Amino acid sequence: MTFLEIFLIAIGLSMDCFAVSVSFGTSRRLLWKDLFRMGLFFGFFQGMMTLAGWWVGDTLKPLIESFDHWVAFSILSIIGIRMIIESFKHEHERKSVDIRKFTILLTLSVATSIDALMTGVSLGFIRVNIIESVILISSITFIVTLIGGKVGEKATFIPARRAELIGGIVLIMIGAKILLEHMSII
Repeated sequence: MTFLEIFLIAIGLSMDCFAVSVSFGTSRRLLWKDLFRMGLFFGFFQGMMTLAGWWVGDTLKPLIESFDHWVAFSILSIIGIRMIIESFKHEHERKSVDIRKFTILLTLSVATSIDALMTGVSLGFIRVNIIESVILISSITFIVTLIGGKVGEKATFIPARRAELIGGIVLIMIGAKILLEHMSII
């Protein structure tokens, strides 16, 4: 898997975190320490869940090697479709909570990184430098979270839903590329 593909996966995975940080930025003024804390939590959990998922996928690889490309495609597509569906939910359907509370931050960090866990499983089925991937996913998520918080703070209406929509589409496209490569179509 190329650097660009991992970069696009990182961007796609970070869109949940971006949407959360934008919504918190629009609802209350966050201090830089709050944004850094949120970015560190989100980045750490995205990376660690990717690593945990990769370990599971790499362990299962010998058992499903003949159809691993279908599994990777299915997982990335399901995550992408879920993100696309979430992007169409109305803002009033999302709950307002205080990100500065440790339990809220921890819960949101785990919730936004479930996609990373499943993506990590799919990465375990293909050739990838997992350490480089985890560092990139964590770093991109950290940066995107900071940007989302500041962007949300500056605007009264930000289409965070569009970011989630685009992230979902990117994950589906990468899954399709993996499938097509293994079927020797591209």
